[in-house]
Amino acid sequence: MTYSCFDVEIADAVAHIRMNRPDAYNSMIAEFWRELPEIVDGISRDASARAIVLSSTGKHFCAGMDLAVFAGQPDDGDVELGRKQARLRGTVKTLQRTASCLEEARMPVLVAVQGGCIGGALDLATAADLRYCTEDAFFVVQEINIGMTADIGTLQRLGTCVPEGFAREMAYTGRRVPAQRAFEIGLVQQVYADHAALVDGALESAREIASKSPLAIHGTKVALNYARDHSVAESLDQIATWQSGMFQPDDMVESFSAKAEKRDTRFPDLLPERSGL
Repeated sequence: MTYSCFDVEIADAVAHIRMNRPDAYNSMIAEFWRELPEIVDGISRDASARAIVLSSTGKHFCAGMDLAVFAGQPDDGDVELGRKQARLRGTVKTLQRTASCLEEARMPVLVAVQGGCIGGALDLATAADLRYCTEDAFFVVQEINIGMTADIGTLQRLGTCVPEGFAREMAYTGRRVPAQRAFEIGLVQQVYADHAALVDGALESAREIASKSPLAIHGTKVALNYARDHSVAESLDQIATWQSGMFQPDDMVESFSAKAEKRDTRFPDLLPERSGL
């Protein structure tokens, strides 16, 4: 399928989603917000890959939301204010899903950032499982610099990626956080010299993840996300329940057999999700 804002390639059980509007700094136009959830949800639903890499092209990873998205909204005219604002809330929830789809995917999502990761782009990065960047990368909560409160997910997730004090400093000041500082505070896992090395490194990490049991990886992502939002006691109960239904020893047997036989593991893919009964 052809998309306005993305190219998609699947190889070695890894889906590589590339933003493809470098001349516009990959700004998030209306099509962007519709296409990314469609792509990611499709990969997750069909189990067509075991890991996803989201990368970009050109000088900057993504310049954030194209404000024409809101400028292009129809005028509600004299409609009562409460109803207007209720509809606006629905619009914001739709935009939030574009970031949340990365978190909700059944497989890990790795984001590879070069240049600027600005505003809405940081919403995507914080919703991903892992983040990598180039030496020239920078991260900024841009919304505060244009007089608004960020509302797509950065404020809710950034504090789980970095210590709370750093998250608040980024959110209140709107300062650019350069790559090395992002690495020091734990926002990114590794810094690469250039874009080519970055993409190669992210894909290599994705292939390593894809070599593991897809069911075990899925369970690990579910458990980590659950533990982030719940107490230790609740999270221990969750994983006990998960294991009682999802743990199957066949994958462990395959892991030990492959190691003994000095070969690559061969795990079944996750089953595609059913769209109906």
